[in-house]
Amino acid sequence: MPALASHRKPRSTRPHSPAVGVTTAALASVTLLSTQSAHAAPTAPPRPTVEEIQKKVDDLYRQAGTATQEYNRAKEATDEQRRKVDRILDDVARRTDAINESRRALGSYAAAQYRAGAVGPTAALIFADSPQSYFDQTHLMDRLSERQRGAVADYEGKRLAAAKQRAEATKSLESLTDSQATLRASKQTVQRKLGEARTLLARLTAEEKARLAELEREREAEARRKAEERAKAEAAEAEAERRRQEESARRQQPSTPPATTPPSTPPQTGGSTYAAKAEKALAFARGQIGKPYVWGATGPSSYDCSGLTQAAWKAAGVDLPRTTWDQVKVGTRVATADLLPGDLVFFYDDISHVGLYIGGGKMIHAPKPGADVREESIYYMPVYGSIRPA
Repeated sequence: MPALASHRKPRSTRPHSPAVGVTTAALASVTLLSTQSAHAAPTAPPRPTVEEIQKKVDDLYRQAGTATQEYNRAKEATDEQRRKVDRILDDVARRTDAINESRRALGSYAAAQYRAGAVGPTAALIFADSPQSYFDQTHLMDRLSERQRGAVADYEGKRLAAAKQRAEATKSLESLTDSQATLRASKQTVQRKLGEARTLLARLTAEEKARLAELEREREAEARRKAEERAKAEAAEAEAERRRQEESARRQQPSTPPATTPPSTPPQTGGSTYAAKAEKALAFARGQIGKPYVWGATGPSSYDCSGLTQAAWKAAGVDLPRTTWDQVKVGTRVATADLLPGDLVFFYDDISHVGLYIGGGKMIHAPKPGADVREESIYYMPVYGSIRPA
């Protein structure tokens, strides 16, 4: 029907409408941005907070403390192994001198036989590679005089003993080499951990350093508060004990004491003996306050933590092992609530630090690199446990 066809709108012959053009351009832009985003460099990780940096630095110092104890243990083993090697080598030298003396005695017999006009069995023995093998093959001992047999036996015994000592020296030298390798590895670990801590601190901005110092002051203040509470509790306990003793003495005192009975001096108890030794150790430790912490140091100009406690108790006549791991095994374990001046307090789960308790919730210790020997609250670090060394 022609009438109906005449009402249809003719198809547009323009390339595109404006709306279609805008939509296409927008899609192209989105595609281009998506492609650029896919090839862009990854976003840098967010900068750690000052609190996270503080935790990381503290952890690195603790790890350095653990590595320091490894170093101390390796150094102690190395020193002991070196002393053992020196003793063995000295013994080898003495035995060598003895062998030479025995050889000279045999040589006199050989010379006598040579002067007699023939190379006798003694001379043959001296030039033999294995004297014992020579004895077995030729039955030489049956042809020697009693005196010559004694000289030969003496020579052979000393030769075998010297060979055994040389073998032991070789084995000890190998052990010494292993100990030295462990020592070097421990030293490198300490240096690496301390280097990482210094690098983290060096990257801090002025604002971050101020915030870190504020956090440190807050931690120290909290530790001091706990120590002051402990000091008050100890003072109250000491006062209560004094009153109990006064009351007990008053009840036991007779109304009219005999005039002829001189006052007796109570025997020294174990507690007072310990107190006397502890005071010597504490007096020594107080004398080291202000000296720098140096890892692996045992004095007299610098100390690490276990080097200080070892030296302090040595001044009181008590020998302690070198490392915190060995010091914690000596003496008697005591609870933190029962600490007395002179007790050793250990810190962290890995027992990598130690201090000397002085009472009132405080200790003397060599804290860490960059710090000096000082008094500080025992609550500054997590307490592992405590021992009474004598």
